[in-house]
Amino acid sequence: MLTIQSREAAAELLRTAERDRVPIKPLVELYPDIDVVDAYEIQLLNVRHRNRDVIGHKVGLSSLAMQQMMGVDEPDYGHLLDDMQLAGIADASAYLYPRVEVEIAFLLARDLPGEGCTVEDVLAATEFVAPAIELIDSRIENWRIGLQDTIADNASSAGFMLGSERVRPSELDIGAVAATLRRNGEVVAEGRGDAVLGDPAIAVAWLAAKVASFGVRLLAGDIVLPGSCTRAIDARPGDEFHAEFAGLGSVDLKFE
Repeated sequence: MLTIQSREAAAELLRTAERDRVPIKPLVELYPDIDVVDAYEIQLLNVRHRNRDVIGHKVGLSSLAMQQMMGVDEPDYGHLLDDMQLAGIADASAYLYPRVEVEIAFLLARDLPGEGCTVEDVLAATEFVAPAIELIDSRIENWRIGLQDTIADNASSAGFMLGSERVRPSELDIGAVAATLRRNGEVVAEGRGDAVLGDPAIAVAWLAAKVASFGVRLLAGDIVLPGSCTRAIDARPGDEFHAEFAGLGSVDLKFE
């Protein structure tokens, strides 16, 4: 476990990397004693430093393949801030290694319980699900990340875009929703909702319980990104992405 001073120094390294667009070495190399608690505390330091409104959370490492790759048995999470919501266009030069992921967003109408939150609680509290693209990025050089790196780095989150469609969760089988991602018209990734822990609502329930252990609740009005239906795809200047969700509509994001 790190000292408070080391946590603050690590948080500053990540902030500087994001500001200057110069990646840093993995925190697990710079701070060999860093653990998961340290990483979440570093994440929180930078969330507070940005002084923006928290409008939701994202779940990462929600696929079995990603968990096996990282050597963990549960997902991680990051914060969604108001200045991370995109309006159809992203400036590619504002990021280091941008990638996009296809997600089914949950829009909460009621607060979720913390410990003991169930899938039934999630579905009852969710007013709508919506098509979404998450823009992920890493302030760690060449995406050479360990678990503590991605957690400290806000679960590698950088932005997100919601499509215009809104569907009540009772009106579709969320796990069976097929998603297709096109880059410049070419299909580059395909997946289904159940790629996320078997059901994206399971990821939201896990998140509600997890953040409760840090004194945080998922509240009415929050946006929750439960994890990607597909693999992440690199984004380059000029790329135009179109994600189509069966029964849920579509969302577009262009990189300039």
